[in-house]
Amino acid sequence: MEPITFGVLGPVVAWDGAGGVLALKGPRHRAVLARLITARRRVVPVARLVEDLWDEPGPGAVGAVQTFVAALRRVLEPDRPARAPARLLVTEGPGYALRAAPETVDAWRFEASVVAAAKLPPAQALQQLAGAQELWRGPAYAEFADQDWARGERSRLVELRLRAVEQRAQAQLDLGSAAEAVPDLDAHVTDHPWRENGWRLLALALYRTGRQADALAVLRRARAMLAEQLGVDPGPELRRLETDILTHDPRLGLPAEPSSAAARLWTQVATDFDRTVAAGARARLESTIALVRNLAVTGGGGLRAAQEHRLAAITAAEEFGDPDLTARVIGAYDVPAIWTRSDHPEQARQIVEAAERTLAALPDDDAHEAERCRLLATVALEMRGTRSPRGPRAAREAEELARRMDDPTLLAFALNGAFMQSCTRAGLAARRDAIGAQLVELAARHGLENFEVLGHLIRMQARGALGDFPAADGHAAAADRLAERHERPLVSVFTQWYGALRLTAAGRTPQAKAAYDAAAARLPGAGMPGFENGLRPLTGLCLRLADGTTSAGQAAEHIDQDADWGPYRTWIEPYVHLRTGARTDALDALHALPEPPADLLYEALCCLQAAVALELGDRTVLARLHTRLSPAAGELAGAGSGLISLGPVDRWLTAIGEALA
Repeated sequence: MEPITFGVLGPVVAWDGAGGVLALKGPRHRAVLARLITARRRVVPVARLVEDLWDEPGPGAVGAVQTFVAALRRVLEPDRPARAPARLLVTEGPGYALRAAPETVDAWRFEASVVAAAKLPPAQALQQLAGAQELWRGPAYAEFADQDWARGERSRLVELRLRAVEQRAQAQLDLGSAAEAVPDLDAHVTDHPWRENGWRLLALALYRTGRQADALAVLRRARAMLAEQLGVDPGPELRRLETDILTHDPRLGLPAEPSSAAARLWTQVATDFDRTVAAGARARLESTIALVRNLAVTGGGGLRAAQEHRLAAITAAEEFGDPDLTARVIGAYDVPAIWTRSDHPEQARQIVEAAERTLAALPDDDAHEAERCRLLATVALEMRGTRSPRGPRAAREAEELARRMDDPTLLAFALNGAFMQSCTRAGLAARRDAIGAQLVELAARHGLENFEVLGHLIRMQARGALGDFPAADGHAAAADRLAERHERPLVSVFTQWYGALRLTAAGRTPQAKAAYDAAAARLPGAGMPGFENGLRPLTGLCLRLADGTTSAGQAAEHIDQDADWGPYRTWIEPYVHLRTGARTDALDALHALPEPPADLLYEALCCLQAAVALELGDRTVLARLHTRLSPAAGELAGAGSGLISLGPVDRWLTAIGEALA
């Protein structure tokens, strides 16, 4: 049987031999496990565990630690006979130790891979380091970042991770793939400007791709940063490299040939573009935003980087004072969007303002219809989740323009805007399904693969809300096939959550919980905070209420008020008060709840309110929720998100109706 494995390169997690996530119970249980992992198979005295877990330990702290350990043992060794000695989480002397094998802890595997890579030839080292970097799911010991006992191990792992980035870049340089090393190195020194070796590698990579001026500029940046922030001069390696670049020292090596035809082409075109296009040319800006657009669909890291660069590109375009240029830069970012909550609300607000300024400045003539359409679609997309009338109006205007122009690419972009504005009330799954169907047909006919994927994901959500899971399954599978063919790794984030929803809808709660844990483990690296924040604890609460046999009061007993509930914290407050028996406070919190945001979780949040109102017998709130939920009769509450379900809306309407009667 495969051994249990442990993950600390991200949120602390344990997997069974089949890869399923083990239920480690509460945060204290995970803290004990994490603390033992930091000890690296050594014994941690009980007194030390108590000191690390509590700022002010109570008289029952030692007993609590023993309880946590016993619970962990039941999870980690479920088949161990009663009274048989533990083999994994063992008692030894004054404390406990986790006798995990070196290959079963991701942090230990990562360290071993980095050390081994340093002794391998470049090609093998590159492969080894790529596998090692894939082990990271987020910050090490993520939920214990502020704990003193984790700080030293986290710092050590961060240093190893930075060293791995630099080793990987060195291997790329040794293989002649200097151009491929530049983007990661640029991000590396931006995030970690004290890494002199990072600056050295970046300058050398730029020089080897024929970009001598940029290499020298990087070294000047390094010198200025080190002086301003650390008060030191560059070390001898950086100083020597600057001299060698200025003198074209042959020891630096001629720009090596990249290892593949695609890499050689990229290097040649990038070098030619850099040499022939002036630094301040508009062509650079338009090429940049096109690259940013493509970067956004390459994965979590690419999406984060694209979001960072997008607003900067718009700001740079506005500095030219040319509304045509600004319109092209804003409108070029037609990246399909499936989640109806913004990742960066403040950035979205600024983009909308820039789009509106540009719309006002553009001539209102036929020659600028395409630019106006793209700007309006952008406004509709960036105003997702808000209740401003401007969002739906912009979506309608964009779609009308696109249909009048008979432009499939513009229409696909506009339909994405229409989708984002299709959550203003309950019961709109059929409308979203129709939008998805149009996108699938349009995109398949015109080779718009990104929008074809979007159409299938929209239909996956909508058919799930309508209870048509065979059709939803088909669209999920189609989205996965397209994503694999066109290298779109973020698609599987959504289809994996949908798989957990399917288990929920089938009443397979234990399997659904494990599936949700596995899906949540991928979120820290996905680059979608608007999707990620608060989702895992919200899923747990919805799962408890899904089959209709658990009341709000019973569900509240399992609420972890210290969890990161993100934007859903307001909707959890009544449950927190129910847990403590403060019914008056729960009622006040219930009355303070606003209408849910105009997003895909509208019905789910209404049902969470309804559960509390049913518990407290609040007729006023129940009547309001009956009105809000009635348009969704016949649907599955929350399933339109493609993530969760609280069961049939009809069941909720019946319960509310009976309470009101």
